[in-house]
Amino acid sequence: MKLGISMVCMALISGSTAALAFLIKNILDDIFIAQNGVMLKVVTFVVLGVSLVRGVAVLAKEYFMNNVGQSIITTLRNELYGTIQDLSLSFFQKERTGVLMSRITNDVTLIQSMVSTSVTAAIEHVFTIIGLTGVIIYRDWKLALVALVVVPVAFYPIVKLGRRVRKVSTGTQQSVGELNTFLHETFAGAKIIKAFGREEYEKQRFYKKSWDLFRFEMKKVKAKALSSPVTDVCGGLGIAAVVWYGGHGVINGTSTTGTFLSFLTAVMLLYEPLKKLSKLNNTVQEGLAALDRVFEIIEMDPEITDSPGAVELSPGSHRVAFENVSFSYGEDPVLKGVDLCAEPGEVIALVGMSGGGKSTFINLIPRFYDVTGGRIAIDGTDIRKVTLASLRSRIAMVTQDAILFNESIRDNIAYGNSDATWEDIVAASKAAYAYRFIMALPDGFDTRIGELGSRLSGGEKQRLCIARALLKDAPILLLDEATSALDTEAEKVVQDALENLMKGRTTFVIAHRLSTIQHADRILVVSKGEIVEEGRHDDLLARDGEYARLHTMQFSRRRAGEKT
Repeated sequence: MKLGISMVCMALISGSTAALAFLIKNILDDIFIAQNGVMLKVVTFVVLGVSLVRGVAVLAKEYFMNNVGQSIITTLRNELYGTIQDLSLSFFQKERTGVLMSRITNDVTLIQSMVSTSVTAAIEHVFTIIGLTGVIIYRDWKLALVALVVVPVAFYPIVKLGRRVRKVSTGTQQSVGELNTFLHETFAGAKIIKAFGREEYEKQRFYKKSWDLFRFEMKKVKAKALSSPVTDVCGGLGIAAVVWYGGHGVINGTSTTGTFLSFLTAVMLLYEPLKKLSKLNNTVQEGLAALDRVFEIIEMDPEITDSPGAVELSPGSHRVAFENVSFSYGEDPVLKGVDLCAEPGEVIALVGMSGGGKSTFINLIPRFYDVTGGRIAIDGTDIRKVTLASLRSRIAMVTQDAILFNESIRDNIAYGNSDATWEDIVAASKAAYAYRFIMALPDGFDTRIGELGSRLSGGEKQRLCIARALLKDAPILLLDEATSALDTEAEKVVQDALENLMKGRTTFVIAHRLSTIQHADRILVVSKGEIVEEGRHDDLLARDGEYARLHTMQFSRRRAGEKT
């Protein structure tokens, strides 16, 4: 409806332009030369009427067309963001944050410029060209052929230059993405940059990327700047031909002065939208390059999806089994032939040297990745045959990096359970030993915590993450080195909170500090993708194997630290 109204308004605007050119003959021949007073009044009111219609049409066109354009862009931006959120975790590990941000902001802005401004203006100009072409053909079809012969000649270089602009624009958008990535990394790592005194180094890196972007922009400017002179020259040739050929007609008496000036006015008005179309073509090419980049993401399919006929995971406690599970990111296997069965409520700890496959182990349970061999079953059902939504609703996770959002503490705790009551939120914060420090903040639970919780200490952030997991109340719990980044005092408080969290849940714990998992039901020693030892803390120490070696190494380091 809105698009239809806009098209009608564009036709009225173009028609008014053609009408004014058409009236030139009447003004000269019927008013000034024929000295006709009645015609003067008629033409005056016609000009006023045309101008009024044009003004109303311009206003309506601007509003409705921009409304349509902005709606399209908002839908596109939402679809792009929605697709990115639906893509698998492997996508985020391959793509850089700054590049993704550039696609949502810079690329969509270029498309917005194309849709809201360039396409709208282009349609209007096409209507104007059609109307003025009708005028010049009506006035003198032979002279019209002379005037229009230059149009295809003018458009050929414009199309060639437009392709060049599109190619260079793609490079520009990639360069902007690189710059956004750099900014994201250096702003997030400001503390490290200052600690190592690398400000000048980072400035030089930024200057290089900034000048790379400058060079792409100048290439684009060069290609865009050439289109206007080409159109001017071709338009000048056409007008010169009209003046020469039409002027002879007036001199020879085969045409009137009014007819010729009406024709010449129409031709001059005709070349103006042609010239503008050449400039708009450059903006359209930039938008099309951005559109290619945006749809490159939108058309991606997630690697992890629900299988046909996937079932809902039933509520209650769960038994989790790894059955000959293998996994690899590429050619090198990360896990090899893993067999394990975790009973409901059992606490399974995973220990071992870095790079042994512990994090991969627990990342397979919520299907962040799919196994490449064997299967993982919950209550006997392959998790690939369970809906992702129901699977992940049964899992809570606390990672080493305390990921929080720049919202209130209340919102962060309730992130995994939007239906939680105020009493539930308070109870979760108390169980996570977070209530006291929350109430000491100026706005209590309504305190905004800054980007990634930057206004809180490491222990405070981790306790909020535990409160979030408590409130979700999921029967399966994944803890990925949840205390490794904390000092001894903070670790003790967080460990107490974790014990509250683990009660009654099937729990997988990756532990860096062996002291935190001594009371686990089973400890698995993972080395080079395989479980090399399994048992309780005392039993494993008595075997004097890999676990005992890790324990001795860690205990020796701790004693050495205490002596210093």
